[in-house]
Amino acid sequence: MPQRLGILGGTFDPVHFGHLRAAEEAWEAFGFDHLIFMPAADPPHKSNHIITLFKHRWSMLQMAAKDNPRFRLSDMEQTLSGKSYTVVTLNKLLESFSEETELYFLVGLDSFLELHTWWHYRELFQLTNFVVLRRPGFPEEEVENFLRQKVSARYEWDGKAGLYRHPDLFPVHHLQNTYLGISSTRIRQLLSEGRSIRYLVPDPVMRYIEEQKLYGTEPWGREY
Repeated sequence: MPQRLGILGGTFDPVHFGHLRAAEEAWEAFGFDHLIFMPAADPPHKSNHIITLFKHRWSMLQMAAKDNPRFRLSDMEQTLSGKSYTVVTLNKLLESFSEETELYFLVGLDSFLELHTWWHYRELFQLTNFVVLRRPGFPEEEVENFLRQKVSARYEWDGKAGLYRHPDLFPVHHLQNTYLGISSTRIRQLLSEGRSIRYLVPDPVMRYIEEQKLYGTEPWGREY
């Protein structure tokens, strides 16, 4: 049974090299048994946005991850009914593994600073380590302010280990990942303008987008 699992969630709409490189660097830094990509099925934070059908996002992830034996995919959120709440997903995931299994939830700094808007967000710190990924334009010092104000004032920075410790909750780690400055939003914008996305996504993903006519000027996906 795996002992240390990395989890990278998101809509992956579409998956791109920024996702893949962050996952690779996290695997290298933490020595995960596996790193699991877990696409959201019905993300509550995207209620006013159009999301590409799950089957397309899943197919693109399969293409992007197939050549890396370290990576795994999970469609768990597609099998759960209702909105894709992270706390529900992680509880279900932990039920599948032994008690010794540790989860490491990867999240961009921008998303981490919005955790207080997530459903039952404080419970997440009882379920998983957090690995906070650097994002351009977001100061890393804000992590400490967020933890103390929104989670617990008992989080303390351990500079030698590069993480925030708490006597009862899981640690929050920093990952000095490579800045790539790629976003799915920008990729969709380029495609809607008829512009190239070469070198932003893996070639098989780019071909799939072209074949399926995703993200163009015609309507795509469905609205939640």
